[in-house]
Amino acid sequence: QVQLVESGGGLVQPGGSLRLSCVASESIFNSYLMGWYRQAPGKQRELVATSTAGNATNYAGSVKVRFTISRDNARNTVYLQMNSLKPADAAVYYCNANPYNDGMTYWGKGTRVTVSS
Repeated sequence: QVQLVESGGGLVQPGGSLRLSCVASESIFNSYLMGWYRQAPGKQRELVATSTAGNATNYAGSVKVRFTISRDNARNTVYLQMNSLKPADAAVYYCNANPYNDGMTYWGKGTRVTVSS
């Protein structure tokens, strides 16, 4: 069972930055599409960004340019650098590992981001 552990959330003022980290308990990045999702209170969970094994990335339109997903294969870690944060970015952010072939999808427990002055 792969475990994903997120960290890096917290309280930040509008316009500020945070970097989220997600550490996988096993070396899975070559077999999984890694992604970040978020869920704000009263809203559905939504895709924020994904990163393929070949380092191709995809972003939700609302975070493009401001957020950057990256991965460190040696550390089994995927990052989400978030700049120019807005109150609308406040949510619990979840790390996701989605297999390219048959297998389980894994989720972390989430890390909370609060954007407020």
